[in-house]
Amino acid sequence: MPRLPWLLQFTDFALLFMRLLVGWVFIWSGWSHAKDPVERGKSIGMSPGFTRFLGVAEVAGGFGVAVGVLPQLAALGLILIMVGAIQKKISVWHSGFWGKHGTDGWHYDLLLVAMNLVIATTGGGRLVLL
Repeated sequence: MPRLPWLLQFTDFALLFMRLLVGWVFIWSGWSHAKDPVERGKSIGMSPGFTRFLGVAEVAGGFGVAVGVLPQLAALGLILIMVGAIQKKISVWHSGFWGKHGTDGWHYDLLLVAMNLVIATTGGGRLVLL
């Protein structure tokens, strides 16, 4: 039993806030991938075609999570993207958990995995469209 049971009445609003935040992060990131896939692809070590695909997938997933259109599927897709990012940072870039500069590690990506896992396992709360 929760120690502060009165907080449970705000669960759906907390999930909505989290969905909006996660959606905003992925829409922003995806847009930067999709609008300039050549330059962005160079920075992440991917081809322009894959970078554009990644951008479109991030925008679509971010929109689905934020608005609540199939949020569980959108969250699972975003988890796959973030697992790929973590794998790249660990295996290819060897950046470590915090990163070489304290900001470029995979801790951020892992937080987004956790947030999307909450969205996927809760359905995003009751304030969803589909």
